[in-house]
Amino acid sequence: MYGQNAANAYRKVGLETGVLAASPHQLVMMLFDGTHAALLRAQLFFEQGNIAERGNAIGKAISIIGGLKDGLNMEVGGELSANLASLYDHMTRKLLEANLENDVSKVQEVDTLLDTIASAWREIAPAAGTGAPAAQAGTGVRYE
Repeated sequence: MYGQNAANAYRKVGLETGVLAASPHQLVMMLFDGTHAALLRAQLFFEQGNIAERGNAIGKAISIIGGLKDGLNMEVGGELSANLASLYDHMTRKLLEANLENDVSKVQEVDTLLDTIASAWREIAPAAGTGAPAAQAGTGVRYE
């Protein structure tokens, strides 16, 4: 029992340290990874018929997607930020529908959409040593 508690505490410290040391770009990637993990858990709970845990996993994914949306800079990002905000709203609606309608395919749809966005974020990783994203000038998105 103590060993499990110690392992959980160690993981928590590791996560907190990672967050504190992360660049804004890495933080966004952590949000994508966290959402993906929650969606995978939701799919597992769909298969197991565990409605309560499925709802918790979907709720966590919705919360993280909300964080991604809240992080958009609408003034600087312009049309790109507006499009992402609409897409995040769409994802949230699909996840709510998935839970209400017991439809795992909608969770998979959101996971696919999210993976597409995350792939684009990986492509604009910060240029080595500059602290600025390689493609920042062309995206209309800035890091704060």
